[in-house]
Amino acid sequence: MEVILLERISRLGQMGDTVKVKDGFARNFLLPQGKALRANEGNKKKFEGQRAQLEARNLERKSEAQQIADKLDGKIFIIVRSAGETGQLYGSVSTRDIADLVTAEGFSVARNQVELNHPIKTIGLTNVAIALHPEVEVTVTLNIARSSEEAERQTKGEMLTTAEAIYGDDINENARPDSFFDPNAEFEGDEENA
Repeated sequence: MEVILLERISRLGQMGDTVKVKDGFARNFLLPQGKALRANEGNKKKFEGQRAQLEARNLERKSEAQQIADKLDGKIFIIVRSAGETGQLYGSVSTRDIADLVTAEGFSVARNQVELNHPIKTIGLTNVAIALHPEVEVTVTLNIARSSEEAERQTKGEMLTTAEAIYGDDINENARPDSFFDPNAEFEGDEENA
């Protein structure tokens, strides 16, 4: 199906472009959301008549998004979650969690504006892109840690994915993995197979 775009859509086109898209994408997303019109003669004339209004509205939205972007760009948000010693989270951080966190800080962000390919499942510093407008994108840093003290240590550049990093040098000597495993020991079942 051919449609006329009423706003810029990433990986598709600019406002006013006539593009060919799959029927389901047009029927289920572009047309109901008001992002496009069917490309027929009546709609082409209607679009040309409204083009100035659409461009003015787009410019206004872009300037509002740019003001928010100037305040939001480069901010660091701390997320405290429980995780294992290797840094693996017992859950994950999803787009909904990120949107709620940014909104709690006073910025209006919906979860579909957070560009995250897959949920975050480890502690550490992660950069996440937020699309405030099709032409305005900002990057925020998420500091995911087990506690606020660990978040401060991560900000300074420490990696907290080992027992020594978590507990410090006073870790119990008997708890070290090399005391449980002797790499030179032979497996008892080896004699039977020989």
